[in-house]
Amino acid sequence: MRDNQHQPYTHLRAAIDDGITCLDVSFYTPDLAVSVFCIDQERACLDISSADGQVSISSTGGGPVTRADIALARELAHAAARYLSECERLYAKRHLPPAAWWGRWNWYFRRPLISLDTTSREGSSLMFKKLPGDETARLVSTTPDTAVVFRPAVVQTPAILTIAIAVWRMLTGVVGLVWRHPIALAITVGLGVIWTRYGYLHVLALAGLAVAAGVSWRLVDRPSFLRLVGWPLLGWWRLVSVYRRHWQPVMIVSGLGRYLRGRDCLPRLLAVTCTPWADLVTVKMLSGQAVTDWTDRTEHLAHGFGATSCRISVQRSGRLLLTFPRSDPLAVPLSAVPVPETAAAGPVQVGMQENGHPWLLKLHGTHVLVAGATGAGKGSVIWSAIRGLLPAMRAGLVQVWALDPKLMELSYGRAIFGDRYAADPDACADLLDAAVKVMQERAGRFAGVQRNHTPTFEDPFVLVVVDEVAFLTAYQPDKHLRQRITAALATLTTQGRAVGVGVLAALQDPRKEVMNIRNLFPDKIALRLDESEQVDMVLGDGARDRGALADLISPRPEAGAGIGYVRLETSPDPVRVRAAYVSDADIRAMAAEFAPVGEAV
Repeated sequence: MRDNQHQPYTHLRAAIDDGITCLDVSFYTPDLAVSVFCIDQERACLDISSADGQVSISSTGGGPVTRADIALARELAHAAARYLSECERLYAKRHLPPAAWWGRWNWYFRRPLISLDTTSREGSSLMFKKLPGDETARLVSTTPDTAVVFRPAVVQTPAILTIAIAVWRMLTGVVGLVWRHPIALAITVGLGVIWTRYGYLHVLALAGLAVAAGVSWRLVDRPSFLRLVGWPLLGWWRLVSVYRRHWQPVMIVSGLGRYLRGRDCLPRLLAVTCTPWADLVTVKMLSGQAVTDWTDRTEHLAHGFGATSCRISVQRSGRLLLTFPRSDPLAVPLSAVPVPETAAAGPVQVGMQENGHPWLLKLHGTHVLVAGATGAGKGSVIWSAIRGLLPAMRAGLVQVWALDPKLMELSYGRAIFGDRYAADPDACADLLDAAVKVMQERAGRFAGVQRNHTPTFEDPFVLVVVDEVAFLTAYQPDKHLRQRITAALATLTTQGRAVGVGVLAALQDPRKEVMNIRNLFPDKIALRLDESEQVDMVLGDGARDRGALADLISPRPEAGAGIGYVRLETSPDPVRVRAAYVSDADIRAMAAEFAPVGEAV
């Protein structure tokens, strides 16, 4: 019997209505046992029992399991889950304060869904985990013994809204197509109109005329044809066939893209421009990305898009320019640059840049450090620079003071330098002290009069060339002489360029303990180096990540001598260059023609 204390009990009711017997069993107690077992390997049975009664549910007619039995089993699982949900909700509402009840209910809705575990008759049980709300309606199971899976939620969208979104997307697509490709669209529409009104023969005739005109244009003026037609067409083809095709997998695999909330967030590919030697890809970074995120993945990008290397430069905030070389215009050694016809101390051509433009090396108003292993081509840079200054030396606007402690490189053209040549360490120190004296004397005269130096016959530009400077600053056994030379070089590199005294120094080992004043050189050139760490030592931090792969330059002279990377004071991005090779015959000819220019004035 029930009482006011809500004690457990079992209710049984039997009724006969029109000859049909109806039996109703209700368990108002938590003291129940629920078990699931299999009979004869083909019948599933569910028992719910208490001390007062038992209810058993089995497959239809006590036979094999049917689809109707599976449907009933699903309904039982759904009902049990809903029963659990309601019990927990009512219990929490009654026994917890409002704030705690809301927090518990909010947590409850975020728990895992239902899972079923069925075993054999011995120790079998049916286990339910907490299932929030109506999630049981999304349960799907193909067979009774499979794990429970879930259908995704389906949001019913009104048809009118779907149609409106589709129409809007179509209109924006058409407008964007007209805005981005007006010429191509006009040509296509025009050809379509001509085809419709006059037939396809007229279209073929126009196409033939266009092809003939393009071929004639290419034969008559190839540079303008390539600039206006050839390279834009190649850029479009590379955009479609290479970059847009592989953009998503390369970005995801390299870690530059992100998968958020069910969709890929990728950097935006803006444009692809082709030059005779490389593809220039303009990219818009994702919000929150840094340039270092890209420079750390240059190898991923190069191999992902089938290029030998990748160099990265910043166009503006949020935009990068990726350079993917298609060919190497510096693969063939360059012959010596012709001696200039005009006398000037300005930038001199010493070779060629990777983009095909002349490599102009600034000497007046700066200091240049050239670092490279043995056979990397440091002599090519030095002699090309001297070769470009010969007319100015003859005019008295430039003086080249040569320090050659190896007695192998600059001594070959010693006649050009006259008495401004030194090879012995003591003589080198004396020559450097003389350059410091000239610098200080000019500074005293220029003080309060002028801030910049203009080369004149009275005050020419003095270029101090030091081959293998490490022999004088690190490997010199005489400590006093070593300190004297280092102090003179430090004085020249810190105070000399404002008064027209520059330093062009070359060395093999760029370590700080070998050349502790390397940071006093604004412009640096890295030829072939032995270690990847040396690239950043010469060109500054992050230079190798930006594409200055000086440690990967070929050691074969015909393939790598003279090739290097230049980092100027005004730009952090390295530029790949190759210095022209000045042969022994060229140096002899220079010495024979310009020997008198080195004599003291």
